[in-house]
Amino acid sequence: MKNRLKVLRAERDWTQNDVAERLGVSRQTVNAIETERYDPSLPLAFKISRIFGQPIEAIFVYEEAAVVE
Repeated sequence: MKNRLKVLRAERDWTQNDVAERLGVSRQTVNAIETERYDPSLPLAFKISRIFGQPIEAIFVYEEAAVVE
């Protein structure tokens, strides 16, 4: 899943640790989400949405894998 977390964080001049503290998760979790190695749970996605004041769909974009025949 693609996301804009790193961009939104940079716009606010927040570190990964700043975001992690606001969300109640580890800095490693924030890094994993930013690098698209981990998709957040729905409750965590809502928390992310709230701290950035954006709807979830403005932060996360689901891209289905292309089917190759």
